[in-house]
Amino acid sequence: MPTIDEEIKEIEEEIRKTQYNKATEHHIGRLKAKLAKLKELKETAKKSSGTLPGVKKTGNAMVSLVGFPSVGKSTLFNELTNANSEVGDYDFTTINVIPGIMEYKGAKIQILDLPGLIEGAAKGRGRGKEVLSIVRNSDLIMVVTDVSNPDPEPLIRMLHEAGVRLNKRRPRLFLVKKDRGGLNIQKTVSIDIDDDLIESILREFRIVNADLIIRDKIDIDDLIDFLSGNKVYIPGIFILNKIDEQKDFKNEFKVLNEKYGFIPISAKEKINLDMLKEGIYDALDFITIYLQPPNKEKETMVIKRYSTVEMVCRAIHKDFVKNFRYAIVNGPSARYPNQRVGLDHVLEENDTISIYIRKN
Repeated sequence: MPTIDEEIKEIEEEIRKTQYNKATEHHIGRLKAKLAKLKELKETAKKSSGTLPGVKKTGNAMVSLVGFPSVGKSTLFNELTNANSEVGDYDFTTINVIPGIMEYKGAKIQILDLPGLIEGAAKGRGRGKEVLSIVRNSDLIMVVTDVSNPDPEPLIRMLHEAGVRLNKRRPRLFLVKKDRGGLNIQKTVSIDIDDDLIESILREFRIVNADLIIRDKIDIDDLIDFLSGNKVYIPGIFILNKIDEQKDFKNEFKVLNEKYGFIPISAKEKINLDMLKEGIYDALDFITIYLQPPNKEKETMVIKRYSTVEMVCRAIHKDFVKNFRYAIVNGPSARYPNQRVGLDHVLEENDTISIYIRKN
């Protein structure tokens, strides 16, 4: 009986050899679904050997520096934060995860200096699985390359293998499992996958009675990602370091830049670091609100867009949620002046909020 690894290899080879067209679409779709299930089984069965230090999120957001060894991540990290990371001109300089804080426009952004990734990282080489497990919890990924090896595609593939969908929005798919009634597929948009293929993929995941509602344009891979349930969707920015070593880098990297929109920098020479900080801030999609404590002066607070009153309470103090009574909101998110709201109220830019808690 073949092992899981052997089955995975066999299916991957069959997918690689099968030419994609309308006639083979169903076959490839089923193979991809089987492959996803096998990989899921493998991850469940396999226990991680060795772990990196746990990282506790602090500040308004957590950002991971991802790149190959020796692209200058540690130098960049030291320039952006108040922490110090060991720097050297050789591979695997960064031994552990080093967190630091970058303060910008009122936001406190936690940046992680991580060990450099190598080919096969998603399969565990070079402690890659442990590194990528930390990256999966990020609010933003900074993909760092340099002028000697500028193409970020290998890093994007590693992230993809680790279940990270970079710069993609989670599709609006809804699955309601039932005891009987078979499969019912509802679509509010036109997609290029027919119902027979969707049903085949559902059955590969042992789903035979369910309502599936599709509200976004998707492909086969999007559907399999959704059914696997272990994918994360994280924004990313692309940074091209060491531009001081390439005089004509704009022309040299024109095609890559059109595809990825690099922020060109030199961490060593401190070139374009303000541009990078602005890019990080914008990518995190922050908004500014105002806290109005009773009988006190108004305070400015930076939060992520779509944050709720509960998220603000947690950021102020861990007991604010437990002792919460209500909040008063004025501004764009309020339907009328001095609206009284609960923890699930979503705040908007320039809102003013007063939070009332029970006294112990």
